Amino acid sequence: MKCQQCGSMDNKVIESRDVADGEAIRRRRQCLACGQRFTTYERLERPSLVVVKRDGTRELFSREKLLNGLAHATEKTSVTNVQLENFVASIERELYGYGEPEVSSVKIGELVMAGLPKISEVAYVRFASVYRKFRDISSFERELSRIRESKSDKKSTPKTSKK
Repeated sequence: MKCQQCGSMDNKVIESRDVADGEAIRRRRQCLACGQRFTTYERLERPSLVVVKRDGTRELFSREKLLNGLAHATEKTSVTNVQLENFVASIERELYGYGEPEVSSVKIGELVMAGLPKISEVAYVRFASVYRKFRDISSFERELSRIRESKSDKKSTPKTSKK
């Protein structure tokens, strides 16, 4: 790695740690020429994944685009960057796990919609309003009813008790 301070290629790794659920390695480095410290990240390079959008156009999968969309949905909530990184990493693992070179944007949206309520219901409704193209308040009400029903189904599930 080239030092941004002096341009030297001589440096040493001071510390390494896994980040994003083991999907990347964060390395702290120190330039041997000037002593400047800097951070690098290493990720496994995967084959390109093409997203087929609703209108039929294709574009390369962008982890950053997904992360930015989720960051926007979780804005002003208690969701942390670490939670978002882990969530995006899990979606990315599932997408690459299909073993297909192309995936539909609908599939990505459904994966987000399935996991987001576990992280933040507010973020879920925000994301759903864009993803499902809510046009009026009744669309919001239907989605909120769906969340309430899902929560009441989980609460009404009988638990076994020990006697």
